Amino acid sequence: MEPSLIKQQRNLVTELPGPRSRVLAERRAAAVAPGVSSVLPLYVEEASGAVLVDVDGNSLIDLGAGIAVVSVGHAAPAVVDAVRAQIGRFSHTCFMVNPYEAYVEVCESLNARTPGEHLKRSVLFNSGAEAVENAVKIARHVTGRQAVVVFDHAYHGRTNLTMALTAKNMPYRHGFGPFAPEVYRVPMSYPFRDPEGMTGQQAADRAIEQIERLVGADNVACVLIEPIQGEGGFVVPAPGFLPAIATWCQERSVLLVADEIQTGFCRTGDWFACDAEGVVPDLITTAKALAGGMPLAAVTGRAEVMDGVHAGGLGGTYGGNPVACAAALASIDIMEREELADAAQRIGEAIRTTLEPLRTTHPGIGDIRGRGAMMAIELVVPGTTEPDADAARRIAQACHQAGVVVLTCGSYGNVIRLLPPLVIEDELLADGLDVLSGAITEVLSPAS
Repeated sequence: MEPSLIKQQRNLVTELPGPRSRVLAERRAAAVAPGVSSVLPLYVEEASGAVLVDVDGNSLIDLGAGIAVVSVGHAAPAVVDAVRAQIGRFSHTCFMVNPYEAYVEVCESLNARTPGEHLKRSVLFNSGAEAVENAVKIARHVTGRQAVVVFDHAYHGRTNLTMALTAKNMPYRHGFGPFAPEVYRVPMSYPFRDPEGMTGQQAADRAIEQIERLVGADNVACVLIEPIQGEGGFVVPAPGFLPAIATWCQERSVLLVADEIQTGFCRTGDWFACDAEGVVPDLITTAKALAGGMPLAAVTGRAEVMDGVHAGGLGGTYGGNPVACAAALASIDIMEREELADAAQRIGEAIRTTLEPLRTTHPGIGDIRGRGAMMAIELVVPGTTEPDADAARRIAQACHQAGVVVLTCGSYGNVIRLLPPLVIEDELLADGLDVLSGAITEVLSPAS
């Protein structure tokens, strides 16, 4: 593994938040728009590997990785070196004005690694939402159709179009309309909440029936799907669901767009979540873990699709920034050299081994699910499937107070999600999971 610059252990030296973080919170309140919220009121001063150090000197275990971004670890030395070297040469030209090799190299790597052996092309952007928006642009332009099909519980971003694609009202959509038209939502395969025994094929048939009845296949430019849903609750569809959707798309000349922004780059135990069932999308969007913490996103797709957009139709001033491209090349090299897809599988096994026994003693745990190092716990009122968002909030708070960063998610706010850096050391992961287990027991025990 890459060497870490900070000791990889949890260590609290002040109350949380500490005095310097509280001062910064006051400054923030006077300067930063309140619409931007934070999970923890602790201000980070430095980070390395899977540990965050705040301005008061507290060391926290990071089981969120900046929402699946720093998969290669915070301040990975190879990424730092690449960024320093590139920014010393030049920081920006705009690829649309004066191109540079690193942009081409990133596209070559994406074309080689994303699912499918067909000829591909890529284009680079700044954020996941920007990538999704451009994937929709490409699909509409090439097919000549307008309708976009998305799924219940989906999250695709915060721009006007991607808010329309996103399912959850609060906090993402509330009060920000009107939204972009020609977006249609159909049921997702959600095994924990679907009728008992529903197969992936049956769930796909349910969605396809609605598409054909409510939209009409001939009007659909693309079906946009997260192979494992992120913000919606780490929903893993039943086996067979994704292949059935992909087959229908192919038969009806509809483009399949896989949003792998949170699942991509070894997170699920494969390089991409689509790989698990051999699904080959026509277009795939990536971001987050692509560049080791630098802002970079991409759309990669079949050459005949990507070549269908006229010159100048895609781009942006900062898209494919050379410093971010250098970081991406270093990050991809780490993922390959350190075999981080295998590491993700080991992390997932460790999480399941620790958490599964809790199900027998805590009926408030409705489901433990995920794949690789993308794992989640859904909390419910015992004996029901009624979401218990308060339990999720209290468990997360208890972890935070003990110095472990966990995140919540889900359409009902009742899911704890775990996204540790893929380079996390075994002992550090075990410590973080012990804290989480203790928090679960504390919150879900009848006396609490």
